[in-house]
Amino acid sequence: MAVSNNITACVTLLALICAVPVIASGVWFASAQGDECARLARWPVAILGGLLLLAALAGFVGAYWNRRRLLAFYLFAMAALIVLLIALLVFAFAVTRGSGAYPVLGRAYDDYRLDGFSMWLRGYVSDDPGRWEKIKACLAVSDTCKKLQRQAAFVNAEQFYQSRLAPLQSGCCKPPSVCGYTYVSPTVWTSPARPAADPDCGLWSSNPGQLCYECESCKAGLLEALRDQWHKANIALVVATVCLVFLYLIGCSAYKNAQAAAFFRHYK
Repeated sequence: MAVSNNITACVTLLALICAVPVIASGVWFASAQGDECARLARWPVAILGGLLLLAALAGFVGAYWNRRRLLAFYLFAMAALIVLLIALLVFAFAVTRGSGAYPVLGRAYDDYRLDGFSMWLRGYVSDDPGRWEKIKACLAVSDTCKKLQRQAAFVNAEQFYQSRLAPLQSGCCKPPSVCGYTYVSPTVWTSPARPAADPDCGLWSSNPGQLCYECESCKAGLLEALRDQWHKANIALVVATVCLVFLYLIGCSAYKNAQAAAFFRHYK
């Protein structure tokens, strides 16, 4: 009985440790997406990690002080939370598998289109005009394009074409390359050669408060930034999920052994 409890206590302690990357991923989502004016999955991952932490703590206390009800709660809660975490990962992989990035000849950066992303992500920026108005207002006062504006006196056209722009900078701070605008500075472009090549061509403005914030390419750049964040966070979430499933199975086995030992001891 004591050996089984010790095993369960060690397992729940490791589960406590495994919950930390989940919480860290959620906090990173919140801070990173705040910089980019989006709120997709801002806190749910951190909340899920916090619940995992509380469940594992309850299991550790139950195992260490031999509280069977706490152990039973731990096993039930961990099962439910692991299922939620797996569902979240499956959903994240499903909605972020497509990319709207496409290369541009003679450019180091990519341009972006909405049609490359999943329908769910496209709906996030297209179905609710009020949401995009808030994102657009946030982008206008953020450093996303202001960083490029500050480079105006130091970057010529060829240097800019060979710059590696972030998705939001490429989609929101300059016109689409297909329009054939003439470069003046990173956020000032004139005389489009092909103004009808893309609907975004007519939406571009060199006004610092407007730029291409109304463009479909800006929405696509935002989704690409979110997609990149999810792919990075998914690595930590997948590792944590695999470890939690493994530890949960060990915890179930130890709990059953403890119950069997108590049963035989009682009737002995």
